[in-house]
Amino acid sequence: MDRMFLYDTTLRDGAQGANISFSANDKIKIVERLDKLGIHYVEAGFAGSNKLDDQVFRQLSMRDFDNVTVSAFGMTRRPFVEVEEDASLNALIKAGTPAVTVVGKSWDRHVMNVLKTTLEENLAMIEDSIDFLKKKGREVLFDAEHFFDGFKHNRVHAMATLEAAISAGADWVILCDTNGGTLPHEIGPILKLVIEQASVPVGVHFHNDSGVATANSLLSIAYGARQVQGTMNGLGERCGNANLTTIIPNLKLKMDFDEIISNNQLKHLREVSNFIMEVANLSENKAHPFTGSNAFVHKGGMHSDAILKDPRSYEHVNPALVGNERKISISDLAGKAAIKKKASELGLDVDKSDNRTKTILDIIKVLQSEGFSYESADASLELLMKGAVNDPADPTRIKSKFFTLERFRVITETDPHLSNPRSEATIKVVVNDKEYLTAAEGNGPVNALDNAVRKSLEYFYPELKEVVLNDYKVRITDQAGTGSKVRVLIESKDREQLWTTVGASENIIWASWLALEDSIVFKLLKELEKKGFSLNSNGS
Repeated sequence: MDRMFLYDTTLRDGAQGANISFSANDKIKIVERLDKLGIHYVEAGFAGSNKLDDQVFRQLSMRDFDNVTVSAFGMTRRPFVEVEEDASLNALIKAGTPAVTVVGKSWDRHVMNVLKTTLEENLAMIEDSIDFLKKKGREVLFDAEHFFDGFKHNRVHAMATLEAAISAGADWVILCDTNGGTLPHEIGPILKLVIEQASVPVGVHFHNDSGVATANSLLSIAYGARQVQGTMNGLGERCGNANLTTIIPNLKLKMDFDEIISNNQLKHLREVSNFIMEVANLSENKAHPFTGSNAFVHKGGMHSDAILKDPRSYEHVNPALVGNERKISISDLAGKAAIKKKASELGLDVDKSDNRTKTILDIIKVLQSEGFSYESADASLELLMKGAVNDPADPTRIKSKFFTLERFRVITETDPHLSNPRSEATIKVVVNDKEYLTAAEGNGPVNALDNAVRKSLEYFYPELKEVVLNDYKVRITDQAGTGSKVRVLIESKDREQLWTTVGASENIIWASWLALEDSIVFKLLKELEKKGFSLNSNGS
């Protein structure tokens, strides 16, 4: 068999990860996304273990998918129990899925110490269970649990479990590294022997406890395994499972399994990866290979210059192939080429020899030394660059086109009638040469300041009512106790976009104001540009 098959267990193995909980609706939506991605098998849950998974199986049984074969997970019969009376096997049948994945022990230690039965009975349990499931018309995948540990401890019994499964009619035998302790150099000899002796195709299922689950999976495929099991983003119990978002592009782009999914499906890989993290209510791992938001970010000046001349110089694949994008990170390490590239993205006409390019670079270096960082604050960076291009002598003048801060005061006080302190902010701003003094309360100093400035500005700029502060982060940039310099990142959003701004100071309220001010100005600038206007140094 030359064809390669992908088996996703995000909804069962992945759901066993800490702090992960999928609703029935979540699971259905994930199966739909995996189907569009081109995954061949999806393990939707553990049959009979809980009402939620049984509900999912009922809903999936009424659906047809273009690519996915849905599988239910369960165990072999219990020791000395007839298959017709075994609850796990009957739950697998009741699930109604076209495929079933049945797990059996292949490590003699587990047979004797956990199941408390004999090796002979263990083989009978495997054979009886698979025979029963095959007679019910199911495609059967046998998960040989702890196979690699079992093989190293008692090769004869481990191999006998596979033989029992195959003789009973198993369509697949899957070698599982359940404890995640097997290292890459151990894989080859074991895979080679199993594939030589097995009369059915072989798959692999690796856990990541030694940090090599994905490497082990790819190596197993190189040795002839034709099914790889894993989870999206490597989710799973303890340290997670083999990561399909890494395995898939490696198979298609580097290991000649071009037909595994289509080129168009591969372009949705990052989208599906992010969707599953959102549904799982987990933060993105920005450093994930291929799909992470930092996977194709270039920061160093030498790297940035080279990547613009020849993308392959510092990129192993084209990011667009997996639905990602190249980003040139602007920092104190950036060069003129990076500034020019970013300026071009913003529609600014500057080149490497332009004095304004040097001005932007110099300003960024000074501000970074003061605690600012623009790698995660694209909106503040855009304001800085447009301000420098329009007015190199005073890049901050772009903000005064909309309003000017005269002063503000923030007070936080306790109230014996309230469980938490309340804050009050008073702010004076100038709009169109007129002064406006307003005050507002909030549940904290930054919230009060935000409420006060909105109260001042929303009359003139009603579009600010659309803006929601989505996230607020504070980072210490030096180690000086309570007098440390801090960096504040504010993430804002409206109905169309999401943007991040930055401020830095030893005073956390002032740092917050700088980020808040940038957020407001960015929104107002975007509204102006949508109407076809632009700001320039003469104020028009």
